[in-house]
Amino acid sequence: MEEIKKEIIEKVILVAVADQDTTEAEESLDELEELVKTAGAEVAARVIQVRETPHPGTYIGKGKIDEVNALLYGTDATGIVCDDELSPAQISNLEEALDTKVMDRTLIILDIFAKRAFTREGKIQVELAQLKYRASKLTGQGRALSRLGGGIGTRGPGEKKLEMDRRLIRTRISRLKAELRDVVKHREVQRKQRQKNHLPVVCIVGYTNAGKSTLLNHFTNAGVYEEDQLFATLDPTTKSLDLSGGQTILMTDTVGFIRKLPHHLVEAFKSTLEEAKYSDLILHVVDASNPQKEKQMEAVYDTLKQLGANESPIITAFNKIDLLNGDEILKDPNAEAVVRISGKNGEGTDQLLEQIEKILQKQKLYLEKLYGYQEAGKIQLIRSHGQLLKEEYRDDGIYVEAYIPKEILGSI
Repeated sequence: MEEIKKEIIEKVILVAVADQDTTEAEESLDELEELVKTAGAEVAARVIQVRETPHPGTYIGKGKIDEVNALLYGTDATGIVCDDELSPAQISNLEEALDTKVMDRTLIILDIFAKRAFTREGKIQVELAQLKYRASKLTGQGRALSRLGGGIGTRGPGEKKLEMDRRLIRTRISRLKAELRDVVKHREVQRKQRQKNHLPVVCIVGYTNAGKSTLLNHFTNAGVYEEDQLFATLDPTTKSLDLSGGQTILMTDTVGFIRKLPHHLVEAFKSTLEEAKYSDLILHVVDASNPQKEKQMEAVYDTLKQLGANESPIITAFNKIDLLNGDEILKDPNAEAVVRISGKNGEGTDQLLEQIEKILQKQKLYLEKLYGYQEAGKIQLIRSHGQLLKEEYRDDGIYVEAYIPKEILGSI
């Protein structure tokens, strides 16, 4: 049984190019190794070539190609994974030089997304991203795509039609875009309905495996799948949550970000990721225990900027503080508030909700008004959509102090 298991699991060699300082390349390969494991393979060896830029024809130079060739033979590896997105020529030349399967970081991420997409929207978005990636790799490869076999990097449309020509791919992409437009329309209707109901939306963003789903489950009992692995959840989930002041908000979980997030994915998942753009507040969850947290935060903010979603106020929740040793200083100059939490045991989550309520309150208008008893229905509107601070029954009417969304001012 053990032998069968070993035959099934692929072994790959990780390859990266770095300048004189290889620290960043090592960190990036650590993450790539996690991606490869998530995709279902094992890492047999790692190779870093020190050079100013990747070789335009083969990504790495001839000496390193010989070294990788020897490692392939010595470790029985079945392929290599390069840490950058490769050009069609680089893939073709490397395959010819090494006589093995050549993959890049983008392909591995797409492969994981294909495995994790369960909803119709998720599947459409992943296939669209995959086809755009495949289309960009057709130049110079001809029928080479037909050489792809089983294992990682081959899920999704690649299994259905390995020899699609450009015309067929363009046709399929057009159909998928039309399907996605329908899904996007449905999402926009839902968004407008939320706006009509004046429910504030808090969008949870963060690096993959920062603990976003764990936090959403803690607050709303959403039942979202959570696991200590990259991209454990792909499809967004929205749940309502009642704050202590009586206000109801909507919390939306989004797909995790990552360094070198493929532009095909950003484009395909734009409708999903844009939830952050239209939110009233962004809750940025950071894995405080990760030594690379500053770079991960930078990757999140870069992606938000790409989406035009960097205008909403931000609260940064440094998660997993139960894994920290000592009282490490945690800060984020981009955030209006910073909170230390543990989504796993609930530490600091009450303070987080207080900060959410406080910042959302800043976006509301303060109201003091005496309503006649015949206008009692307006007070119910305040209670439903705002935060009722004081309700006092007097001889001449009902005195109210409240914070209200500016959208309902005309109605009350």
